[in-house]
Amino acid sequence: MQALRQYLPLPGRILLGLVFLLSGIFKIPGWEPTLGFMVSTGVPLAALFLLAAIVLEIAGGLALMAGYRARLAATALAAFSIVTALIFHNFWTFTGLEQQAQMSTFLKNFSIAGGMMFVVAFGPGALSLDMARRNAAATGD
Repeated sequence: MQALRQYLPLPGRILLGLVFLLSGIFKIPGWEPTLGFMVSTGVPLAALFLLAAIVLEIAGGLALMAGYRARLAATALAAFSIVTALIFHNFWTFTGLEQQAQMSTFLKNFSIAGGMMFVVAFGPGALSLDMARRNAAATGD
């Protein structure tokens, strides 16, 4: 059981962070269609928010994966997941198959936020930069 606690947080953080890292990277070449979608949903200052989303997804995803300020990164990414689900995946406004697709994406966003809450509650685990910094501070290195 101790080995699971020591080693499983790392692949868990990588899998959670990879979603955001890739999403942020793919928004760069997809700037125009993403911006158009955001404008069509009524997002004010859409270009500014798109830029902020790209920075948050890439920086937050990398920080989470590395376990660097992981609790802060997980908190920000959880909030981002919930807000984007509410704004862009409002399944209750759709019908039929589109409603099912939007509900699935909405629930995935909330599930990812739940995973982030585990990182916030229990920390990034032993194999993380946060833990390495804490250990170095404790030993005076």
